[in-house]
Amino acid sequence: MKKGIDQHQIGESVEQHLLIKNAKKGIASNGKPFLTLHVTDKSGEIEAKMWGISADDEAKFVPGTVVHISGDVQDFRGMRQLRLKAIRLSASGEQVNPEDFLPSAPRGRDEMLEEVNQYLFDMQNAKLQRLTRHLFKKHQQAFSVSPAATKNHHEFVSGLLYHVLSMLELAKGIAMQYPSLNKDLLYAGIILHDMAKVRELSGPMATQYTLEGKLIGHISMMSSEIEEAAKELSIEGEEVLVLQHLILSHHAKGEWGSPKPPLVREAEILHLIDNIDAKMNMLDRALERTPAGEFTERIFAMDQRSFYKPTFTE
Repeated sequence: MKKGIDQHQIGESVEQHLLIKNAKKGIASNGKPFLTLHVTDKSGEIEAKMWGISADDEAKFVPGTVVHISGDVQDFRGMRQLRLKAIRLSASGEQVNPEDFLPSAPRGRDEMLEEVNQYLFDMQNAKLQRLTRHLFKKHQQAFSVSPAATKNHHEFVSGLLYHVLSMLELAKGIAMQYPSLNKDLLYAGIILHDMAKVRELSGPMATQYTLEGKLIGHISMMSSEIEEAAKELSIEGEEVLVLQHLILSHHAKGEWGSPKPPLVREAEILHLIDNIDAKMNMLDRALERTPAGEFTERIFAMDQRSFYKPTFTE
């Protein structure tokens, strides 16, 4: 069985079809243009540099395009990088489908949707349940396939759904340990905290930030949607305000995108659970491609740290 791009180690050769996830033009110190490509298959992605490009290259090698690549995996400042030897567009006779190169969640979409619906069914607070169910139903189709981000964590098909379900399962265990937590509020906040990413991001194929995402962002968008849904459903009360606070504070700091820090117990727990699940996803994927007894590549979103994989944890 052929290795996925994420399983290739430094020093190994690569010759396979890959999907261009994104492409960005840059100018080298010598004044010559180059492209930074992020290419992917179902296993993950890798960065590649394309030097000495022409205007024709820039027009051809765009996000969403399948290319055939040959090259070597090398170490560049603690990160894997693909050194290209050759790159071309896939030929018409090679029968490649871009969707076949998209990484996806390790669980089935319908199964995960059913489990999230069970959490909704278990909620006792009628106002929180109605609000959350209404918004979940409104965005369910896009929510079920959307990635959770363009990079760093859960950046795959159905990644957002998988992330939310993982957080709900964590919350269920934490609420058993700390029964003073309001489970309905916590579950509602988890289900909705990233829901507006279906508007912030362009979708699972060659995911980019939308104009609305760049100018407003998913946190503000979902807070507004909660307010609008409450008016539409004639729901009043403190539940609406506090649920908005959970959304607005789940990144915890202004520099991370939250206009308010967590000021409600469930808001603090939501932030911590979100952080745990995102970091575990990054760590698991970095460690999966790291041999025992060695360090991972540097993980950008975790302070550029490299993590050691102990030999006894295999």
